[in-house]
Amino acid sequence: MTTNDRRTTASEALFDRARAVTPGGVNSPVRAFNAVGGTPRFIRSARGAWLTDVDGNEYVDLVCSWGAMLLGHAHPEVQEAVAAAVARGTSYGTPTEPEVELAEEIVRRTPVDRVRFVSSGTEATMSAIRLARGVTGRDVVVKFSGCYHGHVDSLLAAAGSGVATFALPGTPGVPASSTALTLVLPYNDRAAVAAAFAEHGDRIACLVTEAAPGNMGVVPPLPGFNAFLAETCAAHGALFVSDEVMTGFRASKLGQWGLDGATEGWRPDLTTFGKVMGGGLPAAAFGGRADLMSHLAPEGPVYQAGTLSGNPVATTAGLTTLRLATDEVYERISHVAGTLQTAAAKALTEAGVPHVVQATGTMFSVFFTGQPVRDFAAASTQDTAAYAAFFHAMLDAGVHLPPSAYEAWFLSSAHDDRAVETVLDALPAAAEAAAATRKAS
Repeated sequence: MTTNDRRTTASEALFDRARAVTPGGVNSPVRAFNAVGGTPRFIRSARGAWLTDVDGNEYVDLVCSWGAMLLGHAHPEVQEAVAAAVARGTSYGTPTEPEVELAEEIVRRTPVDRVRFVSSGTEATMSAIRLARGVTGRDVVVKFSGCYHGHVDSLLAAAGSGVATFALPGTPGVPASSTALTLVLPYNDRAAVAAAFAEHGDRIACLVTEAAPGNMGVVPPLPGFNAFLAETCAAHGALFVSDEVMTGFRASKLGQWGLDGATEGWRPDLTTFGKVMGGGLPAAAFGGRADLMSHLAPEGPVYQAGTLSGNPVATTAGLTTLRLATDEVYERISHVAGTLQTAAAKALTEAGVPHVVQATGTMFSVFFTGQPVRDFAAASTQDTAAYAAFFHAMLDAGVHLPPSAYEAWFLSSAHDDRAVETVLDALPAAAEAAAATRKAS
């Protein structure tokens, strides 16, 4: 189907129906296309690197279920394993073998000794913070502006007026009391961290950070920054919580920790996981040192539970995905990511569009700004109108990018030569569309 033949009538009709019964017509806000305008594409099926919408249009998928689909969609071995698991039953409310095997695989590949499963990244982070508070007997949590850790009340906070000022709620429905014990700091700022701990160190239960932020676009930690955070927490008796919900098993085979901690010789006290470890099904986890995890019920006093935690179908999907995530898989994704980063930069440069391409491992973002992005303030300088024009030109050419300028681009091992060529062919015209928007403004 050519660009001019693309129809969206069925997607439009479904979006109208959805808005009548679901707030905004979607079940997660970014899907609504509010940041780029237009109608979200309702997807009927997906295979490999390709999405097919309800109108029959095909798109190369550069969202990959926000990073979860490391092997691509409908991988035959994952499908076979999941089908067999479903045939045995979908939920038992009892311990099962797949959850033990998946926990063993995660422990083998990451800096954690023990793991507890939950159903979402939000639950994982919420539970890790509760555990940190329970272990330390302290209440204050430190986070960074621009880092997203799920819709936990205490973490949906905007920065206060000063470096060590306690946060105010960042969304209606979150009472001030929920964020009153949260400190929000600028990312990649060692001085801000040092000042916060100097003033509040004996009250801080934990510092939580995305191992490499991907929710303001990909903003890698500056060299040694995560090590500094780990050292600072240890010096003050606080716990270092590394959120690898997005980067875990995605940035590299060992997650972001494999790109810094494994070589620098440190490890987080607690780590959260999601996305890839669920193989596309709802599953997440948090884990850490054995002495810390032993504080969880039923061994210890910190309570955490979930009816569907360790679901046998989800853990089977995750286990199969991780077992298939070989070195060759990461080499393929890294190669394609490098190709697309170079091509996007070339197209935007030739069109005269200010931009910065940033990456960590297999994840990358194209920022529509002319300066390096080291924190949320810099990310916020983007030309979002230019990105919207770029996005829709790519979509019209059969490439589905993240519908927001503040997101990572994701690839899979299923992105073959045909998929790559489709993206490469679309980039020059999309860059010109972005340039035209800038000229018009």
